[in-house]
Amino acid sequence: MILFPHAPASFELGSVAAMPRSRSDHILVWMCALIAVNQLGFGGIVPVLALYARSFSVSQSAIGVAIACYGLARFLVALPVGNLADAWGRRPALAIGGLVTAAGNLLCAYSPTFAVLVVGRFVAGAGAALVLISGQIVLADITTPERRGRTMAVYQGVFLFAVSIGPLPGGLMAEHYGLRAPFLAYAVAGVVAWVFIPETRSLRIPAVAGTASVPAFGGQVRILIGHAGFMLVSLVSFMNAMARTGGLFNVIPVLANDRLALSADRIGLGLALASVVGLVVIYPSGVLVDRYGRKFVIVPATILAGLSLLLFLLASSYAWFLAGCVMWSIASGVGGAAPAAYAADVAPSGMNAAAMSAFRMLADLGYVVGPIALGLAADLAGANVTLAGTALLLTGTALLFARFAPESHRA
Repeated sequence: MILFPHAPASFELGSVAAMPRSRSDHILVWMCALIAVNQLGFGGIVPVLALYARSFSVSQSAIGVAIACYGLARFLVALPVGNLADAWGRRPALAIGGLVTAAGNLLCAYSPTFAVLVVGRFVAGAGAALVLISGQIVLADITTPERRGRTMAVYQGVFLFAVSIGPLPGGLMAEHYGLRAPFLAYAVAGVVAWVFIPETRSLRIPAVAGTASVPAFGGQVRILIGHAGFMLVSLVSFMNAMARTGGLFNVIPVLANDRLALSADRIGLGLALASVVGLVVIYPSGVLVDRYGRKFVIVPATILAGLSLLLFLLASSYAWFLAGCVMWSIASGVGGAAPAAYAADVAPSGMNAAAMSAFRMLADLGYVVGPIALGLAADLAGANVTLAGTALLLTGTALLFARFAPESHRA
């Protein structure tokens, strides 16, 4: 871990280094099972959310609101989740998250009006924040920088595969049982794996007797946001989230439906097939992250994500649409784990919850800005200008990170 000048040097000597490898692997397996169930349900609604929202006869920018409120909830509750995970423990936060997620998606499925749908999406977003942030805190608890990239790559690989394969059953359910069916399926995709995940909160406490105490949660956050690398890696994740929710979830499904006459099941099939490519590259990317450093992977992956949006923009057939899906999946697979590993690297020992919740809060702001900003841009300037502008912003962010962010770990 990299220490901040503000943090006591004794924070470096945390108890995580003493955890047996088999123990951390056991926790990782169950965390992967937990996130697979959760994100399979989330992925199932990707190809139908924009179409479901449009069934209420609302504009493209209003569809963006339905998507963005999910991210708004994640943004607003991120720091409280980190505080909760420190105060109550990681497992209670995961359990509460599963229940809240189910309640939100049931509300979405039976929404009588567009306003109720927006409320349901907000509740589901709050539940997702509890699950996703607590999960990343657990991974930060059980890893050291030497293997953090590979561990988070395995977790991220399962995450991406589940969220990417989810559109296939989601699209099929929507086609055969109606647009609300994926929301119902997501609601019943309850989490039971948390029963097998031990509490890792004790790993936040420095293991050496007589060391300085960890600052209060607010003080931890202030230390983190004063670090240039932490803020820049959060910006990278912010831009990727904006492109994913504003472009992939909002503009691109409607563009594919209107321009290429693709149905929900064909859109879902394209997104799902690409997930196989992302799964293949995710672990090798984790090895590269641990061997050559986090920046070695983060910069090219972010640029590749921008190029994938240009492929969607130029798509004149279903084959080109599939090519865009594959390129996006490669970018997500290669660069998915590296930003979180970077954020965990720069967290002083004992500040994992603050680091991962602050990182997710700043990154999840992209889930708020993206759907609304890109939806509004599509209404005013068209999908072509919107996707091209987003691709340019992704590339600029990658170059900014390459120039100013210090490397957090290199073997």
